[in-house]
Amino acid sequence: MKQGIHPDYHPVVFQDSQTGFKFLSGSTKTSDQTIEWEDGNTYPLVLVEITSDSHPFYTGKQKFTQADGAVDRFNKKYGFTDANPAPESNK
Repeated sequence: MKQGIHPDYHPVVFQDSQTGFKFLSGSTKTSDQTIEWEDGNTYPLVLVEITSDSHPFYTGKQKFTQADGAVDRFNKKYGFTDANPAPESNK
């Protein structure tokens, strides 16, 4: 590798601006803001809009669209049927 062309990789604290969740990770991001971490050291603080703490996929609040609606409408419109229908349950 050439010397002097790569950015400095250093520890940075990322904070979710919605929930306040913080985590320490290595990054090339820089910031004028700093924060004292749990280990007593001071690190640059980077505010982010979304993390695993606030993203709907990770929080379980993800909205699922009705996948079969558009497919069923298409199939009905063009007369397609399911070649492998699901077996009916025995009640």
